[in-house]
Amino acid sequence: MILKNIESKIRLATTISILSIVFSLIVVIILTVFYSIQLTQARKTIYILDRDVPILAKQTDNEVNRPVEYRAHVDLFHSLFFTITPDDKFIEYQMKRAMYLVDETGIQQYNNLKEKGFYNQILSSSAVLTLQTDSITVDPVKKHFIFYGKQRIERKSSIVIRSLITEGDLKDIPRSANNPHGVIIQRWKTIQNNDIDNESKNIF
Repeated sequence: MILKNIESKIRLATTISILSIVFSLIVVIILTVFYSIQLTQARKTIYILDRDVPILAKQTDNEVNRPVEYRAHVDLFHSLFFTITPDDKFIEYQMKRAMYLVDETGIQQYNNLKEKGFYNQILSSSAVLTLQTDSITVDPVKKHFIFYGKQRIERKSSIVIRSLITEGDLKDIPRSANNPHGVIIQRWKTIQNNDIDNESKNIF
């Protein structure tokens, strides 16, 4: 009888010990997960000093803002490439900046225009080219974009409006001072570049 009581107490003690160990492990796992989540959230929280006053700011996931950055990158590239004034130094400066944002297809288009005398015509006619972005569609999964815009070509005798549609692919690369969005445009090509309006100026 005494032996049975001892065995029962041993079993009870063993059961309690096992349950205590299991419970402790569960608590440790829960706390580890909780603190891991808290640490991750804390790393996304940063403080910005404004005149020695700390202001709370939060980092956002890259994936959330990436489509916005893609559009901004495409818009910046087209603005640099298609905004031209009759100044060879300015053209060179614009093209140099634009080439950081595109692969060899951008360089090919630039060289083709240069060989055809396009930039010499701008200089000789004192033409000013500006670009208006209408819309940019981006497929963030396929990383493909289509750019819709209008190019305004103002010469001494006329103002020409051209419809501009281009497309290309996007590739993520490390960010740099020359490429702040960390994107490179690939396989860029012009789909449409037609005159849609031609207005003559009155010359006295």
